[in-house]
Amino acid sequence: MKVSIRSMCVIFSGLAFVCLFANAGCQMSGGSSTAIDNDPNTVASYARFAPVKVDIMPLTEYVGLGDARQSEIRLYVSLLDSSGSHVKSPARFRFELYQQVPRSSEPKGKRIKIWPHLDLNDPLKNNEYWRDFLRAYEFTLTVEQSRERSHILQVTCMCPNGMRLSSEFTLAQPE
Repeated sequence: MKVSIRSMCVIFSGLAFVCLFANAGCQMSGGSSTAIDNDPNTVASYARFAPVKVDIMPLTEYVGLGDARQSEIRLYVSLLDSSGSHVKSPARFRFELYQQVPRSSEPKGKRIKIWPHLDLNDPLKNNEYWRDFLRAYEFTLTVEQSRERSHILQVTCMCPNGMRLSSEFTLAQPE
């Protein structure tokens, strides 16, 4: 059986063509995933979406329980990223209630109540407090009635990256 040079060139060209396309396909799929995994800027780009500010929304209010000695504070807290967008994030929250000292350069007086830290690092627990339609968290805090009519509510958010964000809100008790 004689194989001509022309036949060998055709067979060799065909094999080279198939190898070229097969090799190019492997490099494209393998090369792109390793480039993303090894890119040090990818992790840094996600940091821009982390919370940089905590805000107590004006919907926050006292809600009566019917008992003359207790009421609830319905508190709405939003976390904002570096571009000012509301974000959902794992975090730990601490809530404190202070007397408001009228006509003072330091209006935050004696601390009335501190609630236990609320850990929202678990996705199910985090989702329990998240209100997607508000893009904020909703918390209900039980507090005893006091003679003072005006208080300062402080929320501190401890983020997974180690940042502590804090915000204060003046809250008036209903008559």
